[in-house]
Amino acid sequence: MAKRKKSTRRKADAASKLALAQRHLERVQEAWDDPVDWDDLSLYGFYCLENAVEAAALHFGLRTTHVHAEKAEIASRLHEERNLPDVSGLLVDLNAARKAAAYGDIDPPELDPQDVANEIEEYVEAVATLIAGGNGGE
Repeated sequence: MAKRKKSTRRKADAASKLALAQRHLERVQEAWDDPVDWDDLSLYGFYCLENAVEAAALHFGLRTTHVHAEKAEIASRLHEERNLPDVSGLLVDLNAARKAAAYGDIDPPELDPQDVANEIEEYVEAVATLIAGGNGGE
């Protein structure tokens, strides 16, 4: 079997991370309504929020990470220091929901799909306003 070539990471900027979050948000908006598609809602919701958090962090010149738990810490810091909505707990819940959907070996957290979708959309809109030059955190 041939050796796989190691993938390389591209340097991302705030605008490209926001664009990716907005693409994922479209899937979130499709997944939350009846019947709820928890697989898509948890997966795309989680990655949407992670990308939006990274976009805000990059906008402020903060170091980003590929570790899921550290992204929740960054989200908390952005809330405390930059007044963005606090999505750190939702990131943790969505990560657990994503794992439940993907692996099936843990119970998913109890989440309301409309609340999840609304909170994700609110955060992405706040980050978009911030990057566009407005005050997305207030």
